[in-house]
Formats: sequence, structure tokens, C-alpha cells
Amino acid sequence: MPGKANKVAERFITRSSLGFTSLPDKVKTAFLAQMIVKQFKKGQNIFTEGTLPAGIYFIKRGKVKKYKTLNGGNEQIIYICAEGELFGYAALLGEERYADSASALTDASIGFVSKEKLTQLLEHNDELMKMLVKNLSHEFGILVNFIAVFTHKTVRERVALILLILEEKFKDNLNEKSEVQIVLTREDFANMAGTAVETLVRLLHDLKEEKIIETQGRKIIIKQKSQLLKIADVTDVF
Repeated sequence: MPGKANKVAERFITRSSLGFTSLPDKVKTAFLAQMIVKQFKKGQNIFTEGTLPAGIYFIKRGKVKKYKTLNGGNEQIIYICAEGELFGYAALLGEERYADSASALTDASIGFVSKEKLTQLLEHNDELMKMLVKNLSHEFGILVNFIAVFTHKTVRERVALILLILEEKFKDNLNEKSEVQIVLTREDFANMAGTAVETLVRLLHDLKEEKIIETQGRKIIIKQKSQLLKIADVTDVF
């Protein structure tokens, strides 16, 4: 069952890290050689919705949240990017303004390649362009899946699915028992699930009472993936 749960999570996770890893060594070397690495503190803004893109970003360490600002100033978290992932390139390639904002979810080390240098790289490396286009195609599929989830799923179903996604995103954060520890503020979690913090807290309490998850402060550990998979009920988004 864990394998099936992982496959479900993959339907909502980009493949940019895998795509970058699979590039020929000479292409990766050329890309990394043009990169300027910047350090971001937790909560620090990386780019803002409505501004023009200046380049492409690559996470060397840490995590980043991409979000939309809704009426009233509330956030809707669209995606969480982790180590090895590229982001911010859709608007750049489309020559459009950013459709969302990005900020550091944790302290992060992020590489930046300017628009000018990326253009030069793309002119000489077809593999890099093909990888970015393939990533964009996959991200469109992710968007379609998320629309289906937010349109037809209950909050409990959404929370179950997001827990499966977050476990994959935090798979490098293990405790002494080699269990994945999901570390996310309840506000960010609620913004990702599209619900109120109070509702999220109640649902997490219910899942804990059912022995499906375990909580230690802000940390969440999934104990029964199979049960979360049943609750998420996402067979209709494939």
C-alpha cells in the first residue's frame, strides 16, 4: 500500500528534480556554472505575483512555498518546492508576469540563473529546453488534478491527500525511527488545504484519535498510509 500511496502523491508533485538529474552532465555543469547562489531566511520573499521574471530558480537546500494572495490578504498555497527542484520558469518562458508569489518556507539556499544567461544556455542545449517543456506539460496535469480535488473533495479528503503529498516533500526529514516528520505551521497547512485553521486542527485531532497520524508539536508523522489513501479517495483524478 505505501507504494500505491507514493504513486498517488506523484500525481501532485512536479518532476523538475528528476528532469534536471537526468540531463547530460555537460548540460548540468553548464547550468550550474551560470548560477548565483543566494541565502534566504524562513519567510523571506523570493518573487511576487504580478512582477516580471528576471530568471530561473533552483533549490539547493530548504523548501519554498508558491502561493496566490486572495481577497482579504489570505494565502492559497499552490505548491511546495523542495531540494533539487526548479521553479519560476513558466512565466519566464511564457514572457508573462508571475501568476503567483514564492517565499522561503524554511531557511533556504537557492540558485538563480538570470534570463539572459538562461537564454544563452537554451540556445546551445536542446536537452535543457526539452526538459523545461516536459516539466511544464507535467505541471499542467498537476493543475488539472488539483482543480478536480478542490472542486469535488471534502476538506477531510483534501487534508488526507495533502498529508500524503507532504510526506513525500519532507522525506529527507527523518526521526530516530526513520519516520518522515512533516514540519509545517498549521496556518500554512490550512492555506494549502483551502480551509480554516480551526477546521484543520479539528481534522488532525480526529486523524490522531483514529491512530492514522501522530503529532509532536508542529511535527506530523503518518502511521497508516493505507487509511489516508482510503480517505483521500483520489481514483477519479487519474
